[in-house]
Amino acid sequence: LVAAEAKRQLLAAGFHLLNENEEWELKPGGRYFFTRNMSSLVAFSVGEKYSTGNGFHVIAAHTDSPCLKLKPISASSKPGYLMLNVQTYGGGLWHTWFDRDLSVAGRVILRTDDGSFIQRLVKIKRPLLRIPTLAIHLDRTVNQDGFKPNLETHLVPLLSTRCEEELTESKEKGATRSSKAWHHPQLLEVLSEELDCAIADIVTLELNVCDTQPSCLGGMNNEFIFSGRLDNLASSFCALRALLDSCSSPGDLSSEDAIRMIALFDNEEV
Repeated sequence: LVAAEAKRQLLAAGFHLLNENEEWELKPGGRYFFTRNMSSLVAFSVGEKYSTGNGFHVIAAHTDSPCLKLKPISASSKPGYLMLNVQTYGGGLWHTWFDRDLSVAGRVILRTDDGSFIQRLVKIKRPLLRIPTLAIHLDRTVNQDGFKPNLETHLVPLLSTRCEEELTESKEKGATRSSKAWHHPQLLEVLSEELDCAIADIVTLELNVCDTQPSCLGGMNNEFIFSGRLDNLASSFCALRALLDSCSSPGDLSSEDAIRMIALFDNEEV
């Protein structure tokens, strides 16, 4: 999502999208960018006085942040409940994920009518998941001993009760098991409704668990930013705005003899 927003702003500012599979024809005064895996991005402007061998002015940041990622086989259950298998990504404060209104965001690969594949970004804005803690009378010593969750067994989001699944299973008893069984049909249905596509068109997905509480300004004078992921989002935003603002007006690159560049990397957390 970070790379997609950066791409939108760069295109709006007149930057030219490059293809890594093609030979580039770069010109002095030109503004360019390319993405890789739609999760990392490099953008740069070429000074009008630039010549081969001159230097670069580079700002580097990263687009990823610690989170919970859905496992390739996310379908999990316990008596009465459907759950999602997730894995920790990066060095997060995992105890802060408990008792929050959670949902999913990321990308889904769809099969089109002509058999090709397309990538669609998706974010379910309503609360869809919950990772509950035990009530105090079931964990009397938590305040003395500290909260020490097991990341494999305790950090498993609840998706729904099993009532609907049991009704569906009774109607489709004997049906052939498909790869869609890797994920709960209820989750796939929510994604298909959001993307306005058929469940059968969903080939694979790469989803992160996310907090539904929006970021906001706070404090007596709104001097604080209340938000998660500030490490990567603030750095990426400042780098992007610095590049855009440095070449937004005619003549901004007329006396520049170097290349101004930002590099927003993925997978920095691991």
